[in-house]
Amino acid sequence: MARQVNTSESVNQSINIISDGTRIQGDIYANGDVRIDGELTGNISAKGKLVVGPAGKVNGEVDCTNVEVSGFIKGKVNASELLNMKSTSQIEGDIFAGKLSVEPGSLFSGTCSMGTPKHPMNEPEKKQ
Repeated sequence: MARQVNTSESVNQSINIISDGTRIQGDIYANGDVRIDGELTGNISAKGKLVVGPAGKVNGEVDCTNVEVSGFIKGKVNASELLNMKSTSQIEGDIFAGKLSVEPGSLFSGTCSMGTPKHPMNEPEKKQ
C-alpha cells in the first residue's frame, strides 16, 4: 500500500507499507519511506526512511538515509544519516551509519563503522 503525503517538507513522497503477515522475496527500491511489519527476503534501498516494526523481519542488505529498527535485520545495514535501534531491535550484520542511537535492550552482532561508508551500496541501474 502506498500513500501520498503532501507537506511543505515532503512533496510527492510516498510511504510504502509491508503489513504484518505479508512476505516478499526480492529487492525493493523506493524514492520515499518504507515501513516493514511483515517479512522481506531481499535487499532494500530507499532514499527516505526505513522503519522495521516490532514484528518486521528483513533478511538482506539495507541501504537507506535513515533507519529505525524495532524488529529483526540479518544483513549489512547502511544508514547514511541515522540508525535508531529501539529496545526490541535485533541486528545480525555489519552497520555503517552517520549517527547511531541504541536503546537499552537492543541486540547487535557484527561490526559498526560511523561516518561516511568506504564502500556504499550501489544504486540500481536505471533502465532506458
